[in-house]
Amino acid sequence: MSGGAAPVEWRDVVAATTDGLAVVDCAGRFVQLNPAAVALCGERRETDLIGAPAPFVLTGRPTSCPGLLEDAPDEQVAHWVTGSGARRQFAYRARSLPADPSLKAVSFRDVTDEGHRHRRLAAIARTSVTLASEGSLGSTLDAVARQIVRTDGLAGVQILILDSTGRELRLMGSAGLRRWDSFLDRLLECRDRGARLCMLDTLKERRPIVVPHRWAQIREDPAWEPLHDYLGELTWDSFVSMPLTVRGRAEGVLNAYFAPGQEVGTRTLEFLAAMAEQAALAVDYATLLQRERDGARQDERQRLARDLHDSIVQQVFSIGMQANAVGVLGTRGAPVPAEAVQHFAEEIGTLSRTVLADLRAMVHELRPSSTAGLGLEETVRTLVRSTENRTGLDFRLRFGPGLDTIDPELAEDAFRIVAEALHNVVKHAEADSAAVRLGVHGHALTASVSDNGRGVRDPSGRPVPPEGDRGVGAGGGTEGYGLTTMRERAERWGGTMRIRSRAGGGTTVRVVVPLPVQVPDPSRADPDGSSNTPLTVPVRTAVRPGRRGC
Repeated sequence: MSGGAAPVEWRDVVAATTDGLAVVDCAGRFVQLNPAAVALCGERRETDLIGAPAPFVLTGRPTSCPGLLEDAPDEQVAHWVTGSGARRQFAYRARSLPADPSLKAVSFRDVTDEGHRHRRLAAIARTSVTLASEGSLGSTLDAVARQIVRTDGLAGVQILILDSTGRELRLMGSAGLRRWDSFLDRLLECRDRGARLCMLDTLKERRPIVVPHRWAQIREDPAWEPLHDYLGELTWDSFVSMPLTVRGRAEGVLNAYFAPGQEVGTRTLEFLAAMAEQAALAVDYATLLQRERDGARQDERQRLARDLHDSIVQQVFSIGMQANAVGVLGTRGAPVPAEAVQHFAEEIGTLSRTVLADLRAMVHELRPSSTAGLGLEETVRTLVRSTENRTGLDFRLRFGPGLDTIDPELAEDAFRIVAEALHNVVKHAEADSAAVRLGVHGHALTASVSDNGRGVRDPSGRPVPPEGDRGVGAGGGTEGYGLTTMRERAERWGGTMRIRSRAGGGTTVRVVVPLPVQVPDPSRADPDGSSNTPLTVPVRTAVRPGRRGC
């Protein structure tokens, strides 16, 4: 050795290296390990591992090509569970020993965190694709929530967004938790009983709120009793609420429920923040798309107004001129030639038919808001009476309270859903009676249309069992454009649509849309930090010390 240094024993190098080194026999069992290998396997002594099965595959080469985020082809991945139950991921390489080819020398390292980072990056990438491929905002946010649960193994995720006014909160996406239409209603009840909602702090402060061991606190707090059974369906412990922020504005929250034993570390929060940003982009895109559609609708109405003036008004004016000419001839007292009368009649008839055709086309194109002037209840009543007079069907109507408090845009979508359901009854059901029910129940808008017709049918015309009816319509086989539009209108507001066929005949279409929770306005707060903005359900601002909440 140069410089007079004493030779270094290879066993000392093997003992000092930070990578695991092991010798494995032809049966796949450990023969010898260095200290780093013993530590990586979660043991204290080498003797605890000698003779134990090694996790490495030592025969053949990997059969699959490495992915974009995977390690080099000559490095394989093995999984190991320590004696304490911790799961670890090892990247390893194996070579035969020249002195004894039946033995393999294996070098390996812990890539558990690295693999987790790769999965998180892949989840973010897949979510970016989802933003462009999913249909409604609700289905997009459901997909985001599923990606988080699958990637990090969380117990559950909820995504709630604010409406355009920034005052109303809607549950739009979830994974791991059962969809429950009364969730927001029970959340309001907990708030009234004195429970403080962390997600309101997240919205106000626009920063993550982390609550360790939250489930134990909620379980022991009587203020949360209305949600004890529902939240108890999950196996969870800690809670994180992450803001959805777009251009400096809070657009909603992402609530994450952690399984017992999961740590809420810096990298976990970074991953949740990245996924919250993806969700916020989806919300922003949906908002911009809706504005574009509203602008396009307004432009179309203006175009139709111009067409109305340029064509129909001129034609009606011509009809008036023809009528005036006939009147002038009648005032002269002389007999009017039959040819002249026939000519005037033909002209007026042609013009009136043209006007009627143009009006029908424009009405079909325009389809103005039906609920703006009359309200949801009266608009549905008018539609039902018109359908009843036109078809002879016997309709039963039942309206519940609260319809006059519904947001106008939601009321318009609810009317369109009912109208499409009635159209399906007339066109497909072969029914002689139907029932329409509409009202606000348990802080949710509920609408249903039932008939006594032939029930749900598959494409061959055979009845579909009641339990197998999701995604099909009365007499129509698989879900068509009309039912898809109905479902998208419901999902736009975080609602659900169910279609059920009864065993004795008949079909029921039921839509449930949870109404939003109004939140305090941070810009109008009292000096003590409590909001003085009126809420749909009063909020108790005097919260018991130490209480935190979802």
